[in-house]
Amino acid sequence: MIITGLSGSGKGTVLKSLEDLGYYAVDNLPIDLIPKFAELTRESPTIRRAALVVDIREGEALRYFPALFKKIKRDLPTTLMFLEANDDSLVRRFSETRRPHPLGTHTSVAKSVRTEREQLVPIRALADHIIDTSKFNVHELRAAVTEKFGELNAGAQIMVNVTSFGYRHGIPADSDLVFDVRFLPNPNYIPEFKKKTGKHAGVATYIRSFPQSVEFIERISQLLIYLLPHYINEGKSYLTIAFGCTGGHHRSVMIASDIRKRLQKAGYKVKETHRDIQKAV
Repeated sequence: MIITGLSGSGKGTVLKSLEDLGYYAVDNLPIDLIPKFAELTRESPTIRRAALVVDIREGEALRYFPALFKKIKRDLPTTLMFLEANDDSLVRRFSETRRPHPLGTHTSVAKSVRTEREQLVPIRALADHIIDTSKFNVHELRAAVTEKFGELNAGAQIMVNVTSFGYRHGIPADSDLVFDVRFLPNPNYIPEFKKKTGKHAGVATYIRSFPQSVEFIERISQLLIYLLPHYINEGKSYLTIAFGCTGGHHRSVMIASDIRKRLQKAGYKVKETHRDIQKAV
């Protein structure tokens, strides 16, 4: 397994995760030594699986990697994993860690990220797995790698984030699927419910009292349970499903919570978040 991709995208985390799964792990192996490493891996009686990181730190030598990778792949079962993230996430990560970008400090981190992305285009085109880590924290990325490559979890899985939001605050930028639930009766107009949220039993009961609410939950649950295996087959490891109402307090919260329970019951790992639940009504 060769891991590459953008600086700040989580390559170190992935390498450590693979090491925990039994891979012999090497970080930043010089390009010239990769063929020898591949040969030693093939001949070693103790190394069953190996993983190494190759990235922009190689400098000019990185331009020889595509040809080298093609040659190694002909001689030895080899997989290339490319990690990436959106520009905003990468800039934020560098800001939080206060580490300089490998391309240097003579220019802004944002510009370095764009330059690196352009330089890695030929390598990205060769990747067997492309993982966008924009939505992952460290723990979620480790879990995704373990689920995808761990022998004890041979069946590929997907991490699902079911979230609620209010349209008045904008659609979440990281949403993969968005469902508008503003067609349901609004508890906000019921005085006793106005200051409560969809997590309140009375509010939830009120929303479920309408046939369209029950039917919507049933139909959307069936749709998602149908879709998720297809997303998994296409290599998607993280999916954000967003439900929106006007303010993000009542209908979307209750619906997101119910859908999360349905998906968990179907065997998926699901986390539930409510982006706007604390914002003013």
